Amino acid sequence: MINISPKKGNLLIAEPSILGDLSFNRSVILLADHTEEGSVGFILNKPLEYSLEELIPEIMVSLKVYNGGPVEQDNLYFIHTVPELIPNSIEISNGIFWGGDFNTIIEGVNGGELNESNVRFFLGYSGWDADQLNDELSSNSWILTENIYNSGIIEKSDVTFWKEKMLELGGEYSIWSNAPENPSYN
Repeated sequence: MINISPKKGNLLIAEPSILGDLSFNRSVILLADHTEEGSVGFILNKPLEYSLEELIPEIMVSLKVYNGGPVEQDNLYFIHTVPELIPNSIEISNGIFWGGDFNTIIEGVNGGELNESNVRFFLGYSGWDADQLNDELSSNSWILTENIYNSGIIEKSDVTFWKEKMLELGGEYSIWSNAPENPSYN
């Protein structure tokens, strides 16, 4: 485990101890923003049953949509690795960008320039007030790590991502990698 302070681009890995939390159980979150006022992130490993074309009528291509977190779940957000294709993007870090012109997104997805290798869509986001994230880190709700995947995180993360991170952490975390999602089912 790396001892660092939270910053944009870090990963938050849910501690096994937060099993009862429906939103964050087994989550891996990319921190998109972290300031004194608060933090914003997106859960990377919880795909929803919706596709983008089901949510946006102008989209003609089926792309996965992920649960970004429990805040504003009626809003669509996106991260990507192609700021040259999406104007008005904000860099998170290491070649990962957040937001941008949505009309360009529609054109790029329909035209094939934007796909699951360079853009990820989320309903909702994960948010923390001013000191809330630091408090949760102090109470061992999260493991904070550097994003070693850089922009490749968009392709890397999927439903097995939390388990992979537990195995990487080793020690007692390895045991949790094979535990059932809900231990009462065991």
